[in-house]
Amino acid sequence: MVYAALTETVGQPPRLTEIDLVEPGPGQIRIRLTATGVCHTDFSLSAGTVPHLMPAVLGHEAAGVVTAVGANVTDRDAGDPVLLIWAPACGTCRYCTYRQPYLCRRSAAAASVPHAALRDGTPVYPGMGIGAFAEETVVPARATVPLPAGIPPAEAAVLGCAALTGFGAVRRTAGVAAGDSVVVIGAGAVGLCAVRAAALAGAGPVIVVDANQDKSERALAQGATHFLPAGPAGARDVLRLTSGLGADHVVECVGSARTIRLAWDLTRRGGVTTIVGIGASADLVRLPAQALATSGRTLRGCVYGSSRPAEDVPELAALVRDGQFRPADLITHTIGLADLPAAFARLDSRSGGRSLIVF
Repeated sequence: MVYAALTETVGQPPRLTEIDLVEPGPGQIRIRLTATGVCHTDFSLSAGTVPHLMPAVLGHEAAGVVTAVGANVTDRDAGDPVLLIWAPACGTCRYCTYRQPYLCRRSAAAASVPHAALRDGTPVYPGMGIGAFAEETVVPARATVPLPAGIPPAEAAVLGCAALTGFGAVRRTAGVAAGDSVVVIGAGAVGLCAVRAAALAGAGPVIVVDANQDKSERALAQGATHFLPAGPAGARDVLRLTSGLGADHVVECVGSARTIRLAWDLTRRGGVTTIVGIGASADLVRLPAQALATSGRTLRGCVYGSSRPAEDVPELAALVRDGQFRPADLITHTIGLADLPAAFARLDSRSGGRSLIVF
């Protein structure tokens, strides 16, 4: 039995309990978690904004150490430090062979198969196939990549979601280049990673728009040239800073119809609007049909930063080792499992930065 933070039903806060993990089956491994980041998507799953089978152990941004391997696992061994990947590619479906592993048809399969049970036998599902709000978990071996040497194990957790998503949104999905003007809407952990990626790409200006002024210092530290408040005044300032045209790239990291429309409006003619934030399915975005054609803008969705973890994680690790990216700068609260409800409350109010559970 291991301790875990269990979400029993939608809308209820997680509670600490013991779960009995299954033994690793063919292609699976068991992992002792080192650290788990608390991502806004976990809150969205808990609140029902994004549907998920319940009861579940949520948590998908994590790092840990392999403790046991199942049959047919040849590339992982007990004692290996690993980073968990919540969208593992099967390698054989149409999307994988088309170099879009982040859209893999089979990546979400593990989330619908119980990985544990309660004392009374009730099946428990792993959040997003990972289930990292627990001391240990069992996942497909392909849902991990080796953790590169030289990366602090606790800080490494944020590489698995925030960094892959934020850096990938700028580098892979949007294709930001040196000299491009960039607006990032939302200064959470993913947004800050997008800011850092834009700054490292040589973009400028790099403008952050967020309703919480308390996030300005962290945004500027990641390389933002300007921090603007959300609202009409901030929108006017974006236009002023981009010669009245709008930005070459706007990266939306909030996930609401209002901010998605704002991202579109702040994008120049011929520019690119990249949507990273995950909103509610009933929250509809209204865009003028005529402008879709006549403005020449591109509106792009972004899943997991269009990432290819086996390639991208070593690149991120190199940035960490070189001091060009500091995962610790994203973390504002280091907590235990029992503090998870408070971390969810901060996400609900969009205050603070990344909370990190350290085991």
